[in-house]
Amino acid sequence: MLRSTKIVATLGPASSDAETLERMLRAGVDVVRLNFSHGTAEDHLKRAALLRSLCEKTGRTVGIMVDLQGPKIRIGKFREGRVTLKAGDTFILDATCTEGDASRVGIDYPELPQDVRPGDILLLDDGKLRLVAETVGATEVCCRVQAGGVLSNNKGINRQGGGLTAPALTSKDMDDIKVAAQLRADYLAVSFPKSGRDMYLARELLRAAGGSSLLIAKIERAEAVVPAALDDILQACDGIMVARGDLAVEVGDASVPALQKRMIRAAREQNRITITATQMMESMIASPVPTRAEVSDVANAVLDGTDAVMLSAESASGLYPVETIESMHRICVEAEKSASTTLDREFLDRVFTRVDQSIAMAALFTAYHLKVKAIVALTQSGSTALWMSRLNCGVPIYALTTESAARYRMSLFRDVFPLMIGYTGHDREALLEEAEGVLLASGVVEVGDIIVVSFGEPIGKAGGTNTMKIVKVGEHRKP
Repeated sequence: MLRSTKIVATLGPASSDAETLERMLRAGVDVVRLNFSHGTAEDHLKRAALLRSLCEKTGRTVGIMVDLQGPKIRIGKFREGRVTLKAGDTFILDATCTEGDASRVGIDYPELPQDVRPGDILLLDDGKLRLVAETVGATEVCCRVQAGGVLSNNKGINRQGGGLTAPALTSKDMDDIKVAAQLRADYLAVSFPKSGRDMYLARELLRAAGGSSLLIAKIERAEAVVPAALDDILQACDGIMVARGDLAVEVGDASVPALQKRMIRAAREQNRITITATQMMESMIASPVPTRAEVSDVANAVLDGTDAVMLSAESASGLYPVETIESMHRICVEAEKSASTTLDREFLDRVFTRVDQSIAMAALFTAYHLKVKAIVALTQSGSTALWMSRLNCGVPIYALTTESAARYRMSLFRDVFPLMIGYTGHDREALLEEAEGVLLASGVVEVGDIIVVSFGEPIGKAGGTNTMKIVKVGEHRKP
């Protein structure tokens, strides 16, 4: 399934049975997202086990991403389940309230009054309702409703412009990190980080639990898009998610498209992965076809250079999870056909100080100018394939590894197609022969094709890639 951009699909009630999940895999899912804001640890462990078994059945390499809930700040519950607020009404957010009504409601974040000042704008239910703080007490914030509507139980609260001090990792998140390690997640997404410090803490907790997931920072706070903060976060993570929902509420929806482009560009420049998320195919929750605006949104993310596009409710609870993936696949493939290749210009501003990274870039340059059939990266960790995937040379990258964990981690890299290889000896010719055999068996090359191969010598020794070779397929095959 030769599609450069990867598809992440959230699992939920609509997509957790074996038949539907298998159809999703065959339709093109590359990574499944387990949203720890919903469900129990047992639910997620069962879904992970089912996915692994279906990967074996279908031959697909599909990674697992655990998405931590984070400090989602919410209101409490109402006596009647919901209230209707009108513009001009007084409404109180009260940390001591246990059952809400039309005048006040509880909050699950008692520190909110310490973070809010008179005049601050508070946005409820993803910005659908707008309140302005008038007076602030020790345990309550008295607000005037600016934009009303129906408000129901447990809706989220954001402060326009950011500034809420809730830590990125809650006690629930710390427990969930242990579950992520237990189910051998390939990726761990951290919600609402404000700095690299949040990501370093998550990595320490994950390693202590025995996990080896790559870390994804979800950029959804106004503080996180400040250039210095974004750079700090990028240094501490393996990739970012452009989480446009909460981010749009905090910075304003009109600011998000430009921020999306800037974040994807910054991440690629620092060899980090990017996932573009939120409402990409929202109408397909209830419709078998996307809107034209959604088609353009997905295509623009592809043209921006994102590694992956993500589905949330569309695949978790929608009526058409498989059809949504098929539509997204089709859109990505068409957008990729029109993506420009400007490799020579990309090289002008880059300095390579590592041997392995220099070999990776040399392989790209050679493949681009020779118009070879494929780039083949023999890699243990996947780092070489990641570096290659940061620049578009128009040639697919086949990453051959002996490590199953690396194979699944590479499922999210744009332009990279991971394959397993069994050779663990020390003979270069034998290694190249087996690599060719894997490629031929997979149908991605034919005898006589020219490929560029990168690998490390001496063969069999763990370490960086230091060798590149131009190979004519078949020359290493025994007669």
